[in-house]
Amino acid sequence: MKRVATILLALPLAACGAGEPADEGARGTALVSTVAPQQGSLPRVIEAYGQAVPAANGTVTLSVQQPGQVVAVPAVAGTTVAAGQPIVIFALAPAARSAWQQAASAVKAAESQRETTARLVTQQLATRDQLVQAEKAVTDARVARDALAKEGAGAATMTLRAPFAGVVATVPVAPGDRTQPGQALATVARAGALIVTVGVDPARRGDLRVGAPVTLTRLEGGASVTGHVQRVDAILNPRTRQIDVDIAYPAGAILSGEAMKVAIETGTAQGWRVPHRAVVIDADGKANVFQIVGGKAKAVPVTIAVARSDDDLVTGAIDPHARLIVDGAYQVGDGDAVRVGADRHAAASRGTGSAARRHPDLEPGSIMPQARPQEVLALRLPPDGPRLKAGVAEE
Repeated sequence: MKRVATILLALPLAACGAGEPADEGARGTALVSTVAPQQGSLPRVIEAYGQAVPAANGTVTLSVQQPGQVVAVPAVAGTTVAAGQPIVIFALAPAARSAWQQAASAVKAAESQRETTARLVTQQLATRDQLVQAEKAVTDARVARDALAKEGAGAATMTLRAPFAGVVATVPVAPGDRTQPGQALATVARAGALIVTVGVDPARRGDLRVGAPVTLTRLEGGASVTGHVQRVDAILNPRTRQIDVDIAYPAGAILSGEAMKVAIETGTAQGWRVPHRAVVIDADGKANVFQIVGGKAKAVPVTIAVARSDDDLVTGAIDPHARLIVDGAYQVGDGDAVRVGADRHAAASRGTGSAARRHPDLEPGSIMPQARPQEVLALRLPPDGPRLKAGVAEE
């Protein structure tokens, strides 16, 4: 009896085919947005950070060369003062006051001795040399007294006043503090003498010049302020290992101590102005932009001349007739097929035919994968072949 084993295998391939799009041209494409290349110019800038401080040549430190005690502080740090306005009231220590009184008494004694010697000379009871010595004693006593007076020992209390109109920068003492001779009691900054000091890389010093325009921005936010470079140091700051640059700005525009970011203009650069998002930095640190040529992304190496938060200025072999990829630039590679963002919405307006094929979970413009018909394969086994447990028929 001839045995024929026939196995019927039904292979539903709809599930396998559901993951493959019917439109082979849409496979492997990236959705991007583009702009037209545009030539232009941007200022070259050096960005640095610092804070507003009194200029070194615009401040005066108030002190007393005698020991004593702070009685009152009429003007605290940050107070705007006029010329002659009281800032610190100071009382001399008793020992300092005693030294001045002794010097004053020494002057009176020397003057009295000189008068006595002069009378004796007229009576021929004293020599001329003795009179000269008496006059010298008077001179020495007066010099000692005047020196103490200049150091503030001539009055029991002193009022330290602002030498000019400005701002009280610092007051490191408080009422009741006892101080030593020469100790700083207050620092006054001249009005308009505040500057912003920033540190710049020494390699960029050659690009800096006095008078260069500067844009100052508060780190805490707020309107920007314009200024100019006032001074460029010729030596490194030993603490920061950078070049200190002083930036002048309009009086009163920035408060002392405010943290600032500055952009110092060093010239103008020419090139291609491209959105900042269009510039891609690869793993080797090289910059590229992508242009669409023949429906594919083409990488164009560029050099960044000026980098900003919104747009950059680059130089390179950019085709002025090919559009630049902006959104999606980091998702494409050289030679990748791309679709422009406007095409995403074209499929949504093609009519009901396309709409009927759209899957509810897919984006507008996507094509619904088509299920392939089931195929039935019939395999005839040899007469003496092994018998299968499933799908076996005997004749």
